Amino acid sequence: MAYDVVIIGSGPGGYVCAIKAAQLGLKTAVVEKNATFGGTCLNIGCIPSKALLHASEMFAEAGHAFDMLGIEVGAPKLNLKKMLAHKDATVASNVNGVAFLFKKNKIDSFRGTGKVIGAGKVSVTGEVSVTGEGGKVEEIETKNIVIATGSDVAGIPGVKVDFDEKVIVSSTGALSLAKVPGSLVVVGGGVIGLELGSVWARLGAKVTVVEFLDTILGGMDGEVSKQFQRLLSKQGFEFKLGAKVTGVAKSKKGASVTFEPVKGGAAETIEADVVLVATGRRPYADSLGLKEAGVEMDERGRVKSDGHLRTNVPGIYAIGDVIAGPMLAHKAEDEGVAVAETIAGQAGHVNYDVIPSVVYTSPEIASVGKTEEELKKAGIDYRVGKFPFSANGRARAMLHTDGFVKILADKASDRVLGVHIVGFGAGEMIHEAAVLMEFGGSSEDLARTCHAHPTMSEAVKEAALATFFKPIHI
Repeated sequence: MAYDVVIIGSGPGGYVCAIKAAQLGLKTAVVEKNATFGGTCLNIGCIPSKALLHASEMFAEAGHAFDMLGIEVGAPKLNLKKMLAHKDATVASNVNGVAFLFKKNKIDSFRGTGKVIGAGKVSVTGEVSVTGEGGKVEEIETKNIVIATGSDVAGIPGVKVDFDEKVIVSSTGALSLAKVPGSLVVVGGGVIGLELGSVWARLGAKVTVVEFLDTILGGMDGEVSKQFQRLLSKQGFEFKLGAKVTGVAKSKKGASVTFEPVKGGAAETIEADVVLVATGRRPYADSLGLKEAGVEMDERGRVKSDGHLRTNVPGIYAIGDVIAGPMLAHKAEDEGVAVAETIAGQAGHVNYDVIPSVVYTSPEIASVGKTEEELKKAGIDYRVGKFPFSANGRARAMLHTDGFVKILADKASDRVLGVHIVGFGAGEMIHEAAVLMEFGGSSEDLARTCHAHPTMSEAVKEAALATFFKPIHI
């Protein structure tokens, strides 16, 4: 059986690409090596972590905020087994939803490990079957191939780490700890480490973050990073910044982390019940036969692609974590849609200047566009407008006054170049900024758009007012 397009990988990029391709009338198949669809995101990443983040946030609210709201329920009792069951049920619902969408859109699925054996040919190894037919399949013919294999956990450069996913854990193990650790050391002050560290901190763990850089959330706006670190410190987080980890090993207590100052100095070792290594992810591309098929790779092991997500081999495309750019599920989804449209003869496109990112901690952090540091480096003259949630009526009513909205606009044209939000629900509020920027809007456009009262989003309007003239409520 020949296909118009075969997608290797069924994560957000792969499954969205498959559905869009099928909607556009292309005969489509997906190759997936795992037992369920959805890739890292749905199975052991975005979805389960958000289930635990929400549940642990509710636990913390019940323990600290309910009394101030006049709700007297006593100290909440944690049922970790039940909380983890909620996480598992959420995962099952989502992966089953993808399977349903494949069936609805008549997408064939092959279970096994996919490998490119040349332009127009994909081999599948293992116990594999095509939806609705059964039987073993060794080779699939197709007009187009999309590499959507995502990424895998990266270790610590130059340091041997033996993950047992119980004491020394990756993000996967951190989603399923059997009990709340008394102490947790997180190696890496990025999104994954801070999100999962937040889960266990809310449930009672003492969390220490060891980070190589002098700041957490390295790519974020500097002001956002500094203020957020202060908020986490108030929540009990301890930070060891500018620290190079030289060893992670099991110990009598659990595990130990040894590190030394990046700028030089004496080494230090701290012990914890659990160590989470969250130093980022690396593209999953080594075992796909790409080099043998003539597909060019870059120095970081990513698949090289052009502005239309094409590799140097005609008929082979790549999307998501396996190519350059932010490792974000929604970035992969947009690329999946663009590739499907391109294959179908349409004009697929992704605007990489307007891809929002969210850190699902408490409070949340959301951003889109440029940071102040990026604008300064580029020599762009800009204006800044800020507004704190402490001056927002809805935030006061909900006891969520931490954080602020910050807008960066071009000084000459007033076109909005970047928006950064620290606050409750920031991940939802960021999208009006994304829409504004997608259409090249100005801070005045946003400020003159009527916002419902009382809402947290009024802080976005006030920050826009502060950017082009003056805010009203401060």
